[in-house]
Amino acid sequence: MKRVEDWLKQAERDLEEARYARSGGYYELACFLSQQCAEKAVKGLLQFQGIEKRGHSISHLLTNPPADILQCAIFLDKQYTPSRYPDVYYEGSPYEYYTEKDADECINCAIKILNWVKGQIK
Repeated sequence: MKRVEDWLKQAERDLEEARYARSGGYYELACFLSQQCAEKAVKGLLQFQGIEKRGHSISHLLTNPPADILQCAIFLDKQYTPSRYPDVYYEGSPYEYYTEKDADECINCAIKILNWVKGQIK
């Protein structure tokens, strides 16, 4: 059963939540949700293509994407763990390390990947 639409709807929802988190100053959460948006969009693309891949690394889920998409995928991959777990850092909590600029960059990359995926599916 193909669930392309389900993956894309959830990706859109994650993007909406990332924007909401950013507006509230929850920059680490905005970064994580941006990663989730892109990951789910790419998983929708894989479903569309009939390709079975698992994992959370966007850059490893993709096959031969354009350079700008790959660059965003790698950037968002780096947000998956550090945005959530304090033990990634010597001291402090993730929220103390993330900024508004980080959130904006993550959201912009999520948008770029989501729009690219939608273009591939059409």
